[in-house]
Amino acid sequence: MASAIPSHGLQGPFRVAKRITGWYLIVAVLFVMLGMFAIIEPGVAGLGVTLLVSWLLILGGIVHLVGAFKVAGARQVIFQLLIGIAYVIGGLYLRAHLLLAIGALTLLLAAVIWAEGVFEIISYFRLKDEDASGWVLFNGIVTLLLGALIWFHWPSSSVWAIGILVGVNLLMTGMTRLMFGLAARTVIKRAVG
Repeated sequence: MASAIPSHGLQGPFRVAKRITGWYLIVAVLFVMLGMFAIIEPGVAGLGVTLLVSWLLILGGIVHLVGAFKVAGARQVIFQLLIGIAYVIGGLYLRAHLLLAIGALTLLLAAVIWAEGVFEIISYFRLKDEDASGWVLFNGIVTLLLGALIWFHWPSSSVWAIGILVGVNLLMTGMTRLMFGLAARTVIKRAVG
């Protein structure tokens, strides 16, 4: 027997979509809260990022060590073993010397941000005939200045740079996901009618 309401048979998928967007909104709020915490406590956030990097190196090393015995050829095995050992030693060294690791990660971050600014400015000269190319130049200059600010204030920038930048990233990611989730909820409500 056919339903008189065309969307009646679709109530199951809408219910599932509503549940999924609910979880999506919860995760978005958690991102916003973590971002605010990282901005308020940038030193703790920087320490957390450094610990995360050290654990990722250790786990990556373990994966290489395990994977070494699944490759063919003595050279491949030796190469994978050496990479795995280097990763594990690097991760353990970062964990043992957290302040040095935060400083090194801050310098690396400054160099990457500065390089991004340079590439944005180069992109501007390739796109300067386009309508919004001024924004590319503006972004490049601001990014270049941010990288220089972190670099020239090093090592004191180690206290705030990683935490603030990770915090802003988490906050913006959370806000965009929150807006996207709310928009999806609106679409679902309209579809269910």
